[in-house]
Amino acid sequence: MSAHAVFFDLDGTLTDPRTGITECIRYALTKMGRVAPAVDELLWCIGPPLPKTFATLLATDDAALVASAVAIYRERFGTVGLFENEVYPGIPEAVARVRTAGAATYVMTSKPHVYARRIVEHFELAALFDRVYGSELDGTRVEKGDLIAHALTEERLDPARVVMIGDREHDAIGARRNGLRVIGVTYGYGSETELRAHGAEAIAATPAEIPSLVTRLL
Repeated sequence: MSAHAVFFDLDGTLTDPRTGITECIRYALTKMGRVAPAVDELLWCIGPPLPKTFATLLATDDAALVASAVAIYRERFGTVGLFENEVYPGIPEAVARVRTAGAATYVMTSKPHVYARRIVEHFELAALFDRVYGSELDGTRVEKGDLIAHALTEERLDPARVVMIGDREHDAIGARRNGLRVIGVTYGYGSETELRAHGAEAIAATPAEIPSLVTRLL
């Protein structure tokens, strides 16, 4: 078993996907004949699993309608939206320091891994991670807790030796469900209140603060 490992959320933790995600949601809603909210009204959509987001936006529990919205979203996201994104300043250096300290590092995102890997490679972050974990296009492991459980088994990791880093409650909830310790980041899309309420033991206001917090918890 690896001695220590750190799981990094992608959206709102490693990269800022504001433009790509919100514009793809607007694209999908418009094509479905709905009124698309302004970008600033869609920031809450960054982080939660996409099917849940569309169920809320469309005010429906119709699985077929939600699936249609996700498919239309991906029309734009798969070609344009995934690159309307930028790496947070200081992230490459922070992840490199975590690795230098001896921890294995993984990307842990609810986004489908086929997209997540392209994003990680596009922004030249691939060398900083042992593996990229994400959901399947059919929705399998879209819940962060299920994804983390899968990664722990695949990598034969001891949960007590793993820290999850993320910006939303979904990251904290999924991590705590699996016995991981949690570092919340507030430069993304969640608040300190949200993160601490769901089990974050430490808070990083900037990427530069992450390595020392990881050392403290591991």
